[in-house]
Amino acid sequence: MNEHIHADLTTLLNPRSPISEAYRSLRTNIEFSSLDNPLHTLVITSAGPEEGKSTTLANLAVATAQAGKRVILADCDLRKPSLHTLFGFDNDSGITSMVVDEQLFAQPPLRETEVSDLFLLPSGPLPPNPSELLASRRMEEIIKALTAQADIVFLDTPPVVAVTDAAVLASKVDGVLLVIRVGKTRREHARRAVNLLQKVNARLIGSVLNNAPFDSVVQGYYTQV
Repeated sequence: MNEHIHADLTTLLNPRSPISEAYRSLRTNIEFSSLDNPLHTLVITSAGPEEGKSTTLANLAVATAQAGKRVILADCDLRKPSLHTLFGFDNDSGITSMVVDEQLFAQPPLRETEVSDLFLLPSGPLPPNPSELLASRRMEEIIKALTAQADIVFLDTPPVVAVTDAAVLASKVDGVLLVIRVGKTRREHARRAVNLLQKVNARLIGSVLNNAPFDSVVQGYYTQV
């Protein structure tokens, strides 16, 4: 296993933990929420910074691939990308490379992860104009190209209240998941995040309550050998 994999990838490093089971439950809930309108592209964002959206997304992607789906995890946070760090890869090429080189559409610069059928597409070199790039027609073409190569494409974005990037991208995908962190996310920020997503007609499929305390009885059940 890649020794540089971050400890936050619980679903990969500790698959029998109650946290890993919570991510599998999230995966199942997402599947059941979209039976009539299957999700092929899903943006995950948060109201503000440091609320755990990238960690949530990475673990959800692992859990989804472990269930037999072919998954592409795309880092569309073109300001502070972190997915390559979680999986222990460099960030020399990625989304922004595809923006400038259309030939990469057929063979995107994907990284093979430790999980079968889970591929990472880093952000690549950071651009000077992230919002304009994500709003461009080229970005729509990139999403279409990625969707053709996977069962589902997960896209990480910056916090929706902080910059317009997430709202811009949310209007181009099948669904959006909002991460809220206990003790961190302010109520007014969560409301504003929902309002911003509604203004662009994004399909908000639900929210993830991050950093919630575990029930000791449930935790004991999952840690039994």
